[in-house]
This record gives sequence, C-alpha cells and structure tokens, in this order.
Amino acid sequence: MDFAPSPRAEELSQAMWAFMREEVFPAEAGYYAHLAEHGQYDHPPVVERLKESAWRRGLWNLFLPAESGLTNVDYAAIAEISGWSPVIAPEAINCQAPDTGNMEVLHLFGTEAQKERWLEPLLAGEIRSAFSMTEPDVASSDATNIQTVIRREGDEYVINGRKWWSSGAMDERCQVFIVMGKTDPSADTHRQQSMILVPRDTPGLTVERDLSIFGYHDQHGHAEVVFRDVRVPVANLIAGEGDGFMIAQARLGPGRIHHAMRAIGMAERALALMVDRAKSRVAFGEHLSQMGVVQELIAESRMEIDQARLYVYKTAWLIDQYGAKGARTEIAAIKVATPAMATKVIDRAIEVFGAAGVSGDTPLAYFYAWARVLRIVDGPDAVHRRTIAREELKRTAPFIG
Repeated sequence: MDFAPSPRAEELSQAMWAFMREEVFPAEAGYYAHLAEHGQYDHPPVVERLKESAWRRGLWNLFLPAESGLTNVDYAAIAEISGWSPVIAPEAINCQAPDTGNMEVLHLFGTEAQKERWLEPLLAGEIRSAFSMTEPDVASSDATNIQTVIRREGDEYVINGRKWWSSGAMDERCQVFIVMGKTDPSADTHRQQSMILVPRDTPGLTVERDLSIFGYHDQHGHAEVVFRDVRVPVANLIAGEGDGFMIAQARLGPGRIHHAMRAIGMAERALALMVDRAKSRVAFGEHLSQMGVVQELIAESRMEIDQARLYVYKTAWLIDQYGAKGARTEIAAIKVATPAMATKVIDRAIEVFGAAGVSGDTPLAYFYAWARVLRIVDGPDAVHRRTIAREELKRTAPFIG
C-alpha cells in the first residue's frame, strides 16, 4: 500500500494551507458575527468571496475524481485540512455535505438532462441541495425501513412521506432534494427503494422545521420535510426503479472518507489548541505543559490521531484500488473509529481549557458537538459495528490453538 500523495496532491495541500491561513481562519470571526446579527439561516457574503478565491487558486471540486483527477488518497489530505475549519472551508472549496454526495450520485447515475439542470449548477457552486432519506417514524439505521411512497401515475411520480435531518434544506439556496422512497413494496428487500429529484418549489413539499444539533444550526439547517402528493415527472427518477439502495451505498462510501478526514482535521486543531493552552497557562506555580497529567492527554491524542489517519488512508487506498465494495469493512470501521477518536481528543482539549472550552470563545464546543453527531450520521456506530462483526465472523483464521 502506498499512501504517499502524488506531486499534484502535495501541491494542492500546500495551496490549501495557504488559503486557510490567509483567508479562511481570518474569516471565521466575521462569519459568525454575521450569523449572530442576521440569523442562522442567512448566507454570510464572505463565503462567496472565499469561493471565488478558492476557484482562482485551483481549489475547487477536488472531491470528485472526474473533475479534479485526484484519487481518494490524494483528496484525503485536502479533506483533513478543511476540517480545521469545518463550517467554512468545505463550502469555500465546494466540497461540502450533502452536496458532494448528491453530485456524486448525479455524476454516476444521472441522465444528461438531470446533469445539465442540477449537476452543472452544483459544480459551479451556484445552488445547494439536500438528501432526504432518514425518517422520524421508523428506525432509519435500516434503510429498508423507509416508508415514503413514490408511486407512478402515468408520466408522473407522486411522493408522500415525512423526512427529517435533510441537511442544508433551511438554506434558500437549496434548490433540489434527492428523495429516497419505496416504489415497489412487494419487490425483494433491497429492490423496493428508488431515488428521485424533487425541486424545492414543487407543490406539496413543505420544509417544516430546523433540527439543531446540541443547539447548533449546522450545515445551514437539518430540516424536517413533508411530501404531500408531490408530483414530479418520470424523468426525475435517478437510474431505475429499485436502484435506490444501490445508489445509497455508492454515495456513502467515498463520503465517509470525507467525513473521517474532516474529523481528523478537527482533532488536529483541538490538539494544537490544547498544546498552546498548556504552554501558556499557569496553575499551582507551573505551566500546564509541565504537569504529567496534561502531558498524558497530549501524548494519547497524538497517537490516536495518527492511528486513525492511517486507517482512513488504508480505506481510501482500497476504494481507489477495488471500489467501495472492496473496502466494505474498512469503510464501516473508520466511520466508527474516527469520530470516536475526535470526540476523545476534543474532550481532552476542553479539559485543558476548562470553562473556556465549553464557551463560544473557542471552536471546541462546536467541534465536540459535531464529532458526536458524526457517530450517528450516515449510520450509527452500532450498525457499523454489526457490519464489521459479520465480516469478521466470516473469516477463517490461519491458526487457532
């Protein structure tokens, strides 16, 4: 296995760090001040300026190999850097969830008409999108449970159901939803579901409320959405009837690399803040950095971050070599291991900062909230542990005795 970045990836990483230091980090205070004044759903103008700069710097759509020419291993380094400012940086380089996954879906499975109408403006950063799969009334950790109905009537599909945690839907720039529902409840379990494109202004689509995470309005709002007799043309179906589960699996594989590496970026920034605080803060007559208990927190954090990073790079390499199916166990494993690591590292940083760590004066409180949420999004830890255990139980050990 070779995790070394290509020369172009190394160049882009250096350019990304320059962008972060020169523009992204300095923009953070103004970004949050704008939201405090204008509301959580507003769109701070600084983001558009950052997007223009990122495009000029060649830091645009790097997540999509067809656009960037990068492998998953190459992009992993960029995703980690963006995780140092996980609210602003991914959007600034047009690599933000859920748009990345939606663009991957349209790129892989969309018709030419669907790509022209939705993929092109998404790639240009002109609009946002939402992904609607999770439902409040069923255990959506098992995607086959979904109850939203997509029924064909002539040249239209009629959609009825209730979704929640549709990321980005509170943002007025969100112009299209990719909705997963059942087209044939009588089919085989994994062939009952389909995915369909629903424009935001379609009659019957109602965005009912925002769902905060630990009080934060993340990703421009996670919305609860109701579909009441929503009618869209048959041409809005993605791929074919019964392909929904397959599309979901294809969408989530690379996306988990992105989430994992951004979590590592958050953990790295938390560790950097922890070290800086330990060097500058004095208690009981000595700097915190001189205390063995604090040194242990720092050392454990460094080891755990590096271990998680290597696991994610291995997974990215396997996807590059064999596709998401060839990295099934590893994709599930990094989804569990990386957010768990980030949560622990960020918690240690909060401990060193004390009360300041849980305030809005540092990014640690938000980092902690988002790292904990990552243990639920794209499937909760328990589901992924189940996948890992099932694969392990199939293995034949070289020796038992």
